[in-house]
Amino acid sequence: MRTCRLVIFTLFFFVPFVHMLPYNRNQLDFNYYDGSCPNLLRIVRYGVWSAIKNDNRMAASLLRLHFHDCIVNGCDASVLLDDTPYFTGEKNALPNRKSLRGFEVIDNIKEQVERFCPSTVSCADILALAAREAIDLVGGPSWPVALGRRDAITTSQTAANDQIPSPIEPLENITAKFFSKGLDLRDVVALSGGHTIGFAQCFTFKGRLFNFQGSGRPDPVLDYSLLSKLQNMCPNKDASNSILAPLDVTSNLVFDNEYYRNLVYNTGLLESDQALIADQRTSALVYYYSNNQFSFYNDFSESMVKLSNVGVLTGIRGQIRKKCGSVN
Repeated sequence: MRTCRLVIFTLFFFVPFVHMLPYNRNQLDFNYYDGSCPNLLRIVRYGVWSAIKNDNRMAASLLRLHFHDCIVNGCDASVLLDDTPYFTGEKNALPNRKSLRGFEVIDNIKEQVERFCPSTVSCADILALAAREAIDLVGGPSWPVALGRRDAITTSQTAANDQIPSPIEPLENITAKFFSKGLDLRDVVALSGGHTIGFAQCFTFKGRLFNFQGSGRPDPVLDYSLLSKLQNMCPNKDASNSILAPLDVTSNLVFDNEYYRNLVYNTGLLESDQALIADQRTSALVYYYSNNQFSFYNDFSESMVKLSNVGVLTGIRGQIRKKCGSVN
């Protein structure tokens, strides 16, 4: 009888205690900051809105910043780290140097978050949320972002040089880099649709204009009227290398499916983009998205969820940086 009472007594007090235990902090959770930083989403959205209001290129820049973070050893905010005597970071890797933007936007949001929720929210989570809010604010789809990432305490310029896809490398190489992160061919095509907003510097596509693949001639696929326009914009001189051209010649400030229509009509800007319509593995999806914006939005959202979960640090791995540019 005493044993029975002891069991009942133990269960009576133990069950409520179990319900009060925190959820598993080693996994991402959609409600991760509900108790510890309930205003997080408002702070991030306002910070992104303010940035885009002052610079209409910023939505594309934040999306690219998030992608370049995740594709290099996972979504751990390592791309935000400044160089130190102990490591050379990703900021000055060849794909990022003088082209990756938005660091100050994330820093400003982080500063506001720290005021309300000190040492609570990771820079990696802020960056993942900022990318989602940026696309939503320029007419694109939204997607669920599970939270609880932690920040890396180191970074690698070599990894960034090796792992970030280049606009001038073969599609086979680009897909291999996606596949190595657990992404698939549909993700390659859907995420490439992010180029429906933003700009590219002339040096990233100038080879198509004057010396395509060493032929001494322009890319024969490139629409002639666009070729002529781009040659005037980006003359074959080093001084023109940093001039900007829209990735989407139709609607580069609005997130839509015009990017895919451009590829169908041979007006894609980057060689790596135009290759999607030429390869039989990806061309069907390009045509499909060009005629169905809703399906593109759906697939883009699903691919962004997959991307934002690549290689995340959780639990006791990594840290919550107080400043995004440096480890604690």
